[in-house]
Amino acid sequence: MDKKLMDAGLAVRREVLGAEYVDQNMKNADSFNKPFQDLVSEYCWGVCWTDKTLSRRERSILNLGMIAALGKMHEFELHFRAALGNGLTEDELRSVLTQIAVYCGIPVGVDCFRSAKKVFAEMKK
Repeated sequence: MDKKLMDAGLAVRREVLGAEYVDQNMKNADSFNKPFQDLVSEYCWGVCWTDKTLSRRERSILNLGMIAALGKMHEFELHFRAALGNGLTEDELRSVLTQIAVYCGIPVGVDCFRSAKKVFAEMKK
């Protein structure tokens, strides 16, 4: 493990997804999945998200498209919320979801809009 990448990755992961969410995942890690949590923090967040070539907004747009295409709606909701935190507006997100629907299929778009509605409702509470 590269401690510098791990520390940087954890910092960005907390900023984008929320410290409470990340800290809970790390706290709940056990001997079986702790190496995976470390991999996610170091590799996904430390290598990828700390690279300044793309902005966090751009990375959020990419993630929404890829995660939607994979049909991983729990992760989609997490990253949809993060996209709002990364500066995407509701209008921009609507456009992103419409493009996802066109390229991934209407059923995927339906799921994405359903997930977005859920996230907006949770955020209003």
